[in-house]
Amino acid sequence: MTRLTPATRRRALLAVLLLGVMALAMTASVPTSEAAPAGNCTYYSDASKTTVVGQYGYDCCNNYVAWGVKTAYSNCGGCFICFPPPRD
Repeated sequence: MTRLTPATRRRALLAVLLLGVMALAMTASVPTSEAAPAGNCTYYSDASKTTVVGQYGYDCCNNYVAWGVKTAYSNCGGCFICFPPPRD
């Protein structure tokens, strides 16, 4: 049986470490396509927050939602409900 020299062990360890760093870098660089709940905002007409005047963000199916106006009165977070498109 052949014994590994310390230099061979160091090279093997370095190669494994380098492969691990490369795998981590590739995984971290892949863009995600999940909806960003913190970016989903519902806007209201006044401080009572009873009349919705706009929504901006993504629904849970990752479809872009953008309608109405943006005001100072808003709630952000969560996922908008995913409605299927209407049938013709």
